[in-house]
Amino acid sequence: MRVATLKLCLITVLILIQTAPLQADNHCEFADETILVGGIVPLSSPGSVAGGIGMDWGFKQAVADINAGCGVEIEGANHRVRVITVDSEGISEFGQAAVERLVFQEGVHGIVGVYHSAVGLATMGMVQRYKIPTIYAHPRNDFISASGYIEYEGVPPRAGQGVDYVFRTSPPSSIVGKIVTDWLVVQGVEDVVLILENTDYGHPAAAAERAHLERAGVQVEQLEVELGTEDFVPILSRLWARPQLPDAIRILVSGETSYNLTQQMAELGIAPTADTICVTNHLAFQSEQYWNTVPDGNYCAFDRVGTIPSLYNDMAVELDRRYQEDFGDILVSFAMEAYDSVWLMADAIERAGSFNDPDAIVAALETADIDLSQGHYYFDYGHHNPVLPDGVPAYMWHQWPVPVVTVMQYFEEGQSGLDAAVVYPEVYQTHGASYFKPGG
Repeated sequence: MRVATLKLCLITVLILIQTAPLQADNHCEFADETILVGGIVPLSSPGSVAGGIGMDWGFKQAVADINAGCGVEIEGANHRVRVITVDSEGISEFGQAAVERLVFQEGVHGIVGVYHSAVGLATMGMVQRYKIPTIYAHPRNDFISASGYIEYEGVPPRAGQGVDYVFRTSPPSSIVGKIVTDWLVVQGVEDVVLILENTDYGHPAAAAERAHLERAGVQVEQLEVELGTEDFVPILSRLWARPQLPDAIRILVSGETSYNLTQQMAELGIAPTADTICVTNHLAFQSEQYWNTVPDGNYCAFDRVGTIPSLYNDMAVELDRRYQEDFGDILVSFAMEAYDSVWLMADAIERAGSFNDPDAIVAALETADIDLSQGHYYFDYGHHNPVLPDGVPAYMWHQWPVPVVTVMQYFEEGQSGLDAAVVYPEVYQTHGASYFKPGG
């Protein structure tokens, strides 16, 4: 007799994936009605195509694993899970159109994914209005969870105002920015240039990092670029026009655009150098693609959102094996985020005992208590615990409180992301150093 919880299914899946391809139909009896989950990701430019492909892959892996364990059990019946993936192109309006399609044409019971903050912000009000439980798995803008949609729209905070359907498992920009800027302060920088994309990710991320740096007495300059830009010489020439180059350059640009910018900056000898630190974005961890497009990018540091390889649990190790088999590169955090978001939704639906009761699914999400590829998931604040104490940021509402955020650095050309050094925070350091100085 199958116990009605996906936690035991996780154990079953880990056994199955080590012994045979995931085939559920030969040992499971499924009910006719399938649980439909909408997945929104960027699969074409100007969005981060690499991010969208990785997230869609994560959706597919989760569906295969869940269905291999006979899906989601509700009232004694096993239901298949299916994810319907729609392309947002990283554009707000297309993300909104994706929600409309998923809700009104596909009839989904929940939504997961979303890579870009602009798409998350543009769709929050819609999923709230349509009462669709939604887990944002990657966007970082603080407002996506900062007292949620109700306060974001200018209405008083949500307490007593009904169910909020928005959850987030990726860290907000304020958390990521503090880790990166704390590391830069440890390096003794006095002058930093932030190069940011002109989007709802770039502006708040830069504001958060600038605030952290300026509080530490660091001088900060900002330069803006547009996503999809290919020639950065005009903006980089402004750096050469300075009396001297800054101590560090921090790139807050997403997707493939960040690769182009990092390479041109390195080609021109601006950074990384013995005098100027290069801090690019998390896509650098995708080492195969990084070195193919940024061959001069050795010694660049980058933020890594998500558990680091040395902390991988069995589920993450298995996902990494599959990812390398499919893509010839190491597992990326956004694929793990997508994978876990589908599991979280399926687990909540099963514990709610319904896929048609959104309020019950939200209540189940608020009391999540499950180990997945990136760690142990739970939510401290929601309607189950509605008062945020003094000092707790508003973005902690429906926010997974313990995502791992680190600074990593390459110190050998062509190095695998698995071998890159974790340089900060100190508790996660893997090579006994907080920075590898070029030429040092």
